[in-house]
Amino acid sequence: MTTETLPSYTRNFTISTEVFHKPGLDIYSQMIYIVLSSCTADSAAITLSEIAEKGRMTEKQTVKAMQLLVDEQLIPHKLFRKMIGEFQDDRLSWAAKGLLTYCKEHTNITIPELLSLSDQSGEDEHSIRKALLELERNGYLEEFPELSKIAN
Repeated sequence: MTTETLPSYTRNFTISTEVFHKPGLDIYSQMIYIVLSSCTADSAAITLSEIAEKGRMTEKQTVKAMQLLVDEQLIPHKLFRKMIGEFQDDRLSWAAKGLLTYCKEHTNITIPELLSLSDQSGEDEHSIRKALLELERNGYLEEFPELSKIAN
């Protein structure tokens, strides 16, 4: 009887089969889920380009696939944000990205102050509310609970 040893790069891991039963997920999202699941506990250390390489896809395809996984709540939004940053998230308009950047620089901004910004630009209050709604819907206002109130 011979005993075969596995190469050192072989790893056993378990993933939830839930990813295969979500009708909205494409093969790219499923592959990214498998790649992320195969990473060790320090998966936050893996880069977008490494995930793309392991998943055999472009970085743009990887971002889209990760967006679907976030939308289906299969990976946390914080991991997604950390890996790609706000400006690669094409679910957000430039108005929403600009507003998010402003809010990050002015972390203690109040709702009245934010709405008064409409006087300083060509944007009206409705546009600012619309951008806030985008940010809320896509999970970017988690660290700004006060601004979440106006989005609703």
